[in-house]
Amino acid sequence: MTTGTLKVVAQGERELVITREFDAPRHLVFEAFTKPEHLRRWLGGLPGWEMAVCEMDVRVGGKYRWVWKSLEGGHSMGMGGEYREVSPPDRLVSTEKFDESWYPGTAVGTIVLTEHGGRTTLTQTMLYESREARDAVLASPMEEGVGVSYDRLEDVLRGLAG
Repeated sequence: MTTGTLKVVAQGERELVITREFDAPRHLVFEAFTKPEHLRRWLGGLPGWEMAVCEMDVRVGGKYRWVWKSLEGGHSMGMGGEYREVSPPDRLVSTEKFDESWYPGTAVGTIVLTEHGGRTTLTQTMLYESREARDAVLASPMEEGVGVSYDRLEDVLRGLAG
């Protein structure tokens, strides 16, 4: 587990900034974020959940839809949004709205990938509609779920690098 390299920091009134370094070139990290066959392998959150729906039209104006299901109990969690900017291999901007929203409003996520010596630093900025929404996310187990997912992503990237 490398979740210790994950940093989640509140910034300004409405933003969260998430950073994580990966031992892979940025084009592979970008691919892992934009191809459903890769994304569904790592973006699962906590153990005991699987991604049952992973629909992605990765282009400006394209939509995405993801649904996770609990392996025990049958609970599900769905979300979706729209891609606002798609600039391979270093930038991806999209909206985020949960079906059963646990924070008010819609968020906008910006992912920026910078590569140095074959390693990629991911900087993900989430902009929420209010400070209350941002603080609700901070108070949730989001950081743990992101950490677990990004550890899985590191494993997926090793496989993609061959």
